[in-house]
Amino acid sequence: MLPTGREQLLTDLRPARAVRTDSIVDLVGNTPLVRLHHIERDAPGVEIWAKCEFCNPAGSVKDRAALRIVRDAQARGLLRPGVRLIDSTSGNTGIAYAMVGAALGVPVTLVMPENVSAPRKQVTTAYGVEIVYSSPMEGSDGAIRLAHELVERHPERWHYADQYGNPNNPLAHYHTTAPEIWQQTGGRVTHFVTGIGTSGTVVGTSRRLHELDPEIRCVAIQPDDAMHGLEGMKHLPSSIVPAIYDAGVLDDTIWMPTDEGWDMAERLAKEEGLFVGHSSGGNVAGALRVARQLSAEGRRGVVVTILCDRGDRYFVPLRWEKRYLW
Repeated sequence: MLPTGREQLLTDLRPARAVRTDSIVDLVGNTPLVRLHHIERDAPGVEIWAKCEFCNPAGSVKDRAALRIVRDAQARGLLRPGVRLIDSTSGNTGIAYAMVGAALGVPVTLVMPENVSAPRKQVTTAYGVEIVYSSPMEGSDGAIRLAHELVERHPERWHYADQYGNPNNPLAHYHTTAPEIWQQTGGRVTHFVTGIGTSGTVVGTSRRLHELDPEIRCVAIQPDDAMHGLEGMKHLPSSIVPAIYDAGVLDDTIWMPTDEGWDMAERLAKEEGLFVGHSSGGNVAGALRVARQLSAEGRRGVVVTILCDRGDRYFVPLRWEKRYLW
């Protein structure tokens, strides 16, 4: 029998989606969980479920952390008049900050690599944020370094949100993502699998799931090469390791080739009707690896992963299309 605290979580489900709300930020979280019936055929006897984080109002899993980070800064009086929130981002967190900032009246400056996808630049600009571009050759680490430099030059101008070191990042997932997964699976989840970016999602969710049931296996995914193409994921051996990263809450790591993640993203669109980004493809590919191993051992399981964002966030106009984009 489940302990009382865990039973309570199973009875505390809110409605799946609100039909009326005072603010767009009230729609962050409480995302659907969808079963991947076609993908899981490759692992008989094992269920594979995916959390649809693209259903958040700014379109990604990063909405959760951005909202908690901004609200915490407001509560502590760090966003006084004349101070702008600043952070480095490769795209999704920036879009989330932009949405939250617009909704809550917080001015935002984003530092991002110049080569992030055009849709990410366009969406953040539409929210009215200021963008500072870092070197395209230095990736997300270059954006981190430039953000540090800007804050050091004029500390009075900025509140540095620091998504890679802010404890509110994993806490957002500790308090929302993990309990939602527990509730939505009826406490049956056996494995949680997702990639490392800032590491907030995997660390915060894993920490809480282990508290709910120490038998749940929490598995991180990393690209298998420093020069990978799984945008949003970090190859930690060649990167600045986020201060919030905690290997102690993880049971295993899967090293994911770019091609395997991209191929799975295509499968999800064609076989499940889920048009998602390549990091989501990598997450599901990792979940399928875990499910296949369970199936090969004759074991059952309920494997949950994260669909981080939509695939249209990665579109780049083709040469013939650019003539008509005025």
